Amino acid sequence: MQTQLDPDYYDRLIDEKEAASYLCYSVRALQNWRVRGGGPLFIKVSGRSVRYTRRDLQDWIGAKRVANTTCAPS
Repeated sequence: MQTQLDPDYYDRLIDEKEAASYLCYSVRALQNWRVRGGGPLFIKVSGRSVRYTRRDLQDWIGAKRVANTTCAPS
């Protein structure tokens, strides 16, 4: 039996805990990237509330792909 994926799965907003789990990183790593740069795009909902989309996380992962150790990620 094949299950249908929710059409909004990649565009639905997720919190930083779920985003960190999706990336296999810590929430703290996401927080540091937001301050220092270099992390995935995020949405600032309010002063202390941020959200991510799985699509942005997938795009960030894709940008980190390299063919060998001498190649720098884009």
